[in-house]
Amino acid sequence: MTTATASGAAPTRFQRFWLPGLAFKAVVIGGGYATGRELAEFFLPSGPWGGLAAILVATLIFSLVCSVTFLFARLVQAFDYVTFFRRLLGPGWVLFEGAYILFIVLILAVYGAAAGAIGASLLGLPSLVGTAALAAAIVAVVTFGNASVERMFAYVSYLLYAVYALFIVLAFTHFGDRIAAGFERGGPATGWLTGGTIYAGYNLIGAVVVLPVVRHLTSSRDAIVAGIIAGPLATLPALLFFIAMVGFYPEIADATLPSDFLLQQLDIPLFHLLFQLMIFSALLESGASSVHAINERIARAVLNWRGIVLSNRARLAIALSLLIGCMFVADRFGLVALIATGYRALAYVLIAVYVIPVLTLGVWRLTRSKQEQPA
Repeated sequence: MTTATASGAAPTRFQRFWLPGLAFKAVVIGGGYATGRELAEFFLPSGPWGGLAAILVATLIFSLVCSVTFLFARLVQAFDYVTFFRRLLGPGWVLFEGAYILFIVLILAVYGAAAGAIGASLLGLPSLVGTAALAAAIVAVVTFGNASVERMFAYVSYLLYAVYALFIVLAFTHFGDRIAAGFERGGPATGWLTGGTIYAGYNLIGAVVVLPVVRHLTSSRDAIVAGIIAGPLATLPALLFFIAMVGFYPEIADATLPSDFLLQQLDIPLFHLLFQLMIFSALLESGASSVHAINERIARAVLNWRGIVLSNRARLAIALSLLIGCMFVADRFGLVALIATGYRALAYVLIAVYVIPVLTLGVWRLTRSKQEQPA
């Protein structure tokens, strides 16, 4: 069966296979990934080779859970996270709702802190200026709904992958000998399984955040392919970034902005500006996708309760309210503390209320549905 898009046309191959993964990548990259802070927190402690193993673990987990999530969402026609968890957990869906609200507050705070740190590092501005600029950009995107958000995923992705590819080329030409020496020194590859699992654990919520774009899938095959692609799309930039970081291991682990540390080693002002623009764009798409998921959740509730479509003005008000509160948290705690403490704790909660249920109850429902289909 082919599902028509909002415009009435059949979904394109891009919408079916690539858009879910690009949207998932948008949530995963966020502030800590794009700045390198998450990589320093969860991958570098395992050493150069252990860090690569941890990235591989995260990639495999991403692909597996995204595939199952997309399959289950299509089976029960759940394209917002509330419907999804009501079908998966029954009355227990409120457990995820609580965890999700905490997640949104935390990641938007991280994005705000990262934007503030970039503004301070690049232009010498007060951190609140960079944070406010990001909030304004997010509001501008999410106010106009699905079409605006999906266009952003495509355009920002082109910029992001191109800049990361150029970055690794420049890194090898400027300090490739240091990178090679870092891998030769190696070090104990310990804790890579735990690091990769914890990192994947809290980031997997991205598979639920992007459910609005899963409506384009036309078959179970689409869901599996889109899920498998999502893992590498999300971790390829991390792999490139991590390889460059190895050249300055272990001292780079203490840098608040490892990206800025490496850019200073390159000492190419124009590329420094381009990379920071890319990070800001990554923060924009990550923050917009998270706020958009909240808007879609409220839009579904308003449609069910009152039979009306959520207006652009209401979307604007919701986004502003959410962002103002979260950015206050960012200004209060800072980037390093938010990632080191908040993400690790949230990972365990999300593994318990989402990952384990979808890989057990979700797979069981999918299997039973397949068995019940007529020959």
